[in-house]
Amino acid sequence: MKDTVTTPVANHQKRVGIERRERTRALLIRSAVDVFARLGPDAPVIDDFIAAAGVARGTFYNYFKTTHELLAAVTEELSEEVLGVVDPQVLTCDDPARRICMGIRLYVHCAIRYPAWGAFLTRIGPAHAVRGKRLDRFLLRDLELGFAAGRFSAGCVLVARDMLIGSMFFGIETLLTEKRQHQHIEQILYTVLQGIGLSADEARAIAFMPLPEIGPISSSIFATLESVG
Repeated sequence: MKDTVTTPVANHQKRVGIERRERTRALLIRSAVDVFARLGPDAPVIDDFIAAAGVARGTFYNYFKTTHELLAAVTEELSEEVLGVVDPQVLTCDDPARRICMGIRLYVHCAIRYPAWGAFLTRIGPAHAVRGKRLDRFLLRDLELGFAAGRFSAGCVLVARDMLIGSMFFGIETLLTEKRQHQHIEQILYTVLQGIGLSADEARAIAFMPLPEIGPISSSIFATLESVG
């Protein structure tokens, strides 16, 4: 009789504990977006994050050992959430040029839609946000397909990758901090596509092609970020 009474209680307490732990971790990650966007990847100290999140130092250490471990978690989890929405749309295209343009434009539009995340990306830079991570792998995947098929004829995979990632990050920063340029990221892609071998007419058609509507990012972190437009 005792077990049948206490087991549901114990299960409830365990579930409540797990939910509380998940909420605290999400709070630390959400607060870290603003701290890293303001101070960059290397300047913040643990006190910055516990002050922003309103938690005790011991609580921080229950989840992360260092500020760089927190940075990795923020970068990985938020990018994964965006790419989890973006890449299925990208994979509906067979043409690598269309894949690359759709993926970059949707990613950039998400960064502009959620300015705190966009500011975080541009402040920490591609070395932390992209290199060796999922976005890098997806971009290399489609560039390798394009060069192997003869779709791209100028430069090489790594040169094209660096051109695209650099353009993407500077494009986000320009859109967030300067007077809005009409179809700025599309104009960049139009130029880069010509640089890797596409004709001007085809580059324009692909860079400015209609995009699917992906809607808001439905996650506990993005739900707390201000959405614009």
